[in-house]
Amino acid sequence: MRRAVRLGATLVVTGLCTAYILWKINLGQTGHVLAHARVVWLLAALAIMVGSVWPMAWRWQRLLEARGVHESLPRLVRTYFVGYAAGQVLPTALGGDASRIYETARRHDNAGGAAAATVLLERALGGAATLTLAVAGFALAVGRYTVGGYLWVELAFVVLTIALGVVLFSRRIAARFEPLLRFRILRDVYSALHSFRDDAGVLASMFALTLAVQAVRVLAIWCSGKAVGVDLSPRPYYVMGPLLFLVALIPFTINGFAVRESFFVSFLGALGIAADPAFATGFLFFVVTIALALPGAAIVAGEALRAR
Repeated sequence: MRRAVRLGATLVVTGLCTAYILWKINLGQTGHVLAHARVVWLLAALAIMVGSVWPMAWRWQRLLEARGVHESLPRLVRTYFVGYAAGQVLPTALGGDASRIYETARRHDNAGGAAAATVLLERALGGAATLTLAVAGFALAVGRYTVGGYLWVELAFVVLTIALGVVLFSRRIAARFEPLLRFRILRDVYSALHSFRDDAGVLASMFALTLAVQAVRVLAIWCSGKAVGVDLSPRPYYVMGPLLFLVALIPFTINGFAVRESFFVSFLGALGIAADPAFATGFLFFVVTIALALPGAAIVAGEALRAR
């Protein structure tokens, strides 16, 4: 029953977004824009996304070490790339997280709780960094860009992120869920996650790193736009970026197909960008994320062949 509801929601969301895109764009013109995309800018976007994997893997290494789990940086980089590949076939970015937790727990006995806790904490740090970028984007956009509806969505996202942070680390709220801690895996995750309250220095430094990485990653979206002639400064992308990261987590999509592109058409359209290059920007950024998953797919395929 749940699978049927999920499938139905996926088809409805994807269908509505596809209809919106087809209503807004001219397929022939969009094809012309994509055919004449500048490869240099596309490669720059890909380089930004690939290069960001190493600092994120190093962040995960520091968090795991704080909980007594020791992994090499190359191994964690490999796990990240495999997670990106898994995220292309499993529901949204959460599928990649599940893959990373499984890989780490399989290599270390009794480390499932620590692996899950550190991945959840990475998500929390990512949310906090996105929150900070959203606040900056909100300040940059007020009175400058005609995207008022998106600004209110961004403000709501800020409030929800703060609320989520309170829920994650509040002892009083956690006490309400104490009956669930009878399950070992939940107890292990809870203990590992909440033990980071005593590692304020680690959290502060990892948050600063996360903020820097996300700020640079927004430039990959800007490069995708430059590849198809969208002549905007990086500033509006810092308004758009946090919302795009949120859109990427919508579970009722086929790898974000149509939802992501319709978001680009709507947001950039409010800034005076024609629908065809706006769609092309979103599509090229999708191509970049697919290319980011290719090393992980090659790793999985190579290991499967060696196992045979």
